[in-house]
Amino acid sequence: MLFQRVKELIIAERAVLVAHFYTDALVQKLADETFGHVGDSLEMAKFASQHEAKTIIVAGVRFMGETVKILNPRKKILMPTLDADCSLAIGCPPEKFAVFRKQHPDRVVVVYINSSAEVKAQADWVVTSSIALSVIKNLHAQGKKILWASDKHLGGYIRHQTGADMVLWDGSCVVHEKFKAQGILELKHLYPEAAVLVHPEAPSQVVSLANVVGSTSQLLKASQTLPQPIFIVATDAGILYKMQQASPHKTFIMAPTRGKGAACTSCAHCQWMAMNTLEGIEKCWLTGKDEVLVLPAIAKRALVPLQKMLEWKKQ
Repeated sequence: MLFQRVKELIIAERAVLVAHFYTDALVQKLADETFGHVGDSLEMAKFASQHEAKTIIVAGVRFMGETVKILNPRKKILMPTLDADCSLAIGCPPEKFAVFRKQHPDRVVVVYINSSAEVKAQADWVVTSSIALSVIKNLHAQGKKILWASDKHLGGYIRHQTGADMVLWDGSCVVHEKFKAQGILELKHLYPEAAVLVHPEAPSQVVSLANVVGSTSQLLKASQTLPQPIFIVATDAGILYKMQQASPHKTFIMAPTRGKGAACTSCAHCQWMAMNTLEGIEKCWLTGKDEVLVLPAIAKRALVPLQKMLEWKKQ
């Protein structure tokens, strides 16, 4: 059986697998059963940095592999496929971002972790959705003006919450942007006892309907601690594996992304995340072809804001 074969391979070779919440359930299960880790992008980076393994397999999208490599330059970082990308990273090309940044020289540059290594290398801060609000709040209290990239919805949410002076890069997540406020309202009518969990990469109309707005880890925690028996979830469907695992007695319903007549009610799953397969994990280990490499000059500059991100999390 493929699952058992890959599991035995990882354990025997003393590698470690870190997987994002948005990967498929079997990949998350493999990480759990091989003493790896399933988490958000910040947790993945921290776990990889603290683990003694010399080879780390990153199941996620390319910026996650790059982040782990920058933080662990002496370790070998593999991915099931280097073709697994992110619309936020693709939508913020380094050369165009450099022009945007130069147009606002008086602003502190804060970039979302969902960005390329080259964009991170131009930043003063790198943040995840779990710490973005607190970092911007702190900078705003110091009177700083912010240049934000790459997700306009997350940036808009933070600006609304903090009142900070923020210029936003015009980028969005192809999955989260599709959630429909009207569809959630219809579900709330059907399930009035349900709580709504929303990732802040979703449009503001969707965010306004949430009981809890937060990162994947924060939404997972909310699904465990809130008393409601039913949850409407507006983030990637991959999170349902951990939510159901943690709270098997609760019901989780994906928020709608498609209109009437569509082939699916909710198609909320990143196709790049879906490229992380058991076959790919086995292949990357056996061939070593999908190794993550970052130019030393880029890595050196990107490391500075990434270390600030990790230090902020400790506070």
